[in-house]
Amino acid sequence: MMAIAAAVAFGLALLFDLINASLGDHITEGTLVTLGLLLVALHLAGVGTSRSINWRRRR
Repeated sequence: MMAIAAAVAFGLALLFDLINASLGDHITEGTLVTLGLLLVALHLAGVGTSRSINWRRRR
């Protein structure tokens, strides 16, 4: 889930860079790249995964 959000943030950053646009003074393509990197880091850390760990072994 986090990887998909990161891909969207990177896509928006690329689009803003290509058309030289921004969303006000605070949200620029650099901000979206930083957000994308944060989301990739969270994804790699395991945050947002729907996989649960089952500690019991079946015999």
